[in-house]
Parts: sequence; structure tokens; C-alpha cells
Amino acid sequence: MLDPITGSPILMALAALALIAVAITAVRFAIKIAIRVGLVAAVVLAGIYTVGYLGII
Repeated sequence: MLDPITGSPILMALAALALIAVAITAVRFAIKIAIRVGLVAAVVLAGIYTVGYLGII
């Protein structure tokens, strides 16, 4: 199945570039998601701390 791709250096280079582009896109997406999750967690924890500190619950 991979024989036509591995036989041509040009196709190998294009496949490598595509793989690098996909990896970069995935890492950027993961970083954005991690930042958003971190911000939400910080807000939730601050809210829980405030509620606990004020003794509402």
C-alpha cells in the first residue's frame, strides 16, 4: 500500500510536509483548548473558594 509513496522522493517529501502541518495544527489547537480549560478551571475554583470563604454553603 505504501510502496508507491516510498518509491518517490517527491511524494515522500510532500507526505512529510503534510504530516508536519497536521502536527503543528493539532498542537496549536491543543494549546488553545488547554488555555480555555485552564481559565474556566481558575474561575470555577475562585468561585468555590469565595463561596467557602464567605461561608455561604
